[in-house]
Amino acid sequence: MAKLDIITLPDPLLRTTSAPVERVDEALRKLAEDMLETMYAAPGVVLAAVQVGVPRQLIVLDTAKDDDPPRPLVMINPEIKQFGEELRLYEEGCLSIPEVRVEIERPAEIVGGSLDRDGKPQELKAEGLLATAIQHEVDHLHGKLIIDFLSRLKRDIVVRRFKKAAKGEAPA
Repeated sequence: MAKLDIITLPDPLLRTTSAPVERVDEALRKLAEDMLETMYAAPGVVLAAVQVGVPRQLIVLDTAKDDDPPRPLVMINPEIKQFGEELRLYEEGCLSIPEVRVEIERPAEIVGGSLDRDGKPQELKAEGLLATAIQHEVDHLHGKLIIDFLSRLKRDIVVRRFKKAAKGEAPA
């Protein structure tokens, strides 16, 4: 396994729509393992392939509590098939937008589908943090970021700060 570099705002790749995975093979499984290692090292609970520079529909996550054993989940070509009616407010962060947290209201439950590491279809009913994490990562696959939930003014301030940092300028 290898730790990968996580791209950050303002990298334009974060705004692209990820292509579906056409073949589940050893190279894809290795990418998923490397993404899990990267996610755990960051530390984070979710990571989309686009965040490591690979615009493919692949996400990894692990929402196990600190004292529980790891429960890594790999979702290939994930989709949300059904949203629950109850909403949940959660403060989300993003490994591609370090030190920025945004309160986002999303459905508290979802039903999702994807392929597993072996290319077999799987269906998953998720609630709470797992439901939030999957929705967050599926957004990434469509080029949507947590800052898109902010007002235009606040979003522009965050983007300017990251553009300045990328140019090596001192933050304002």
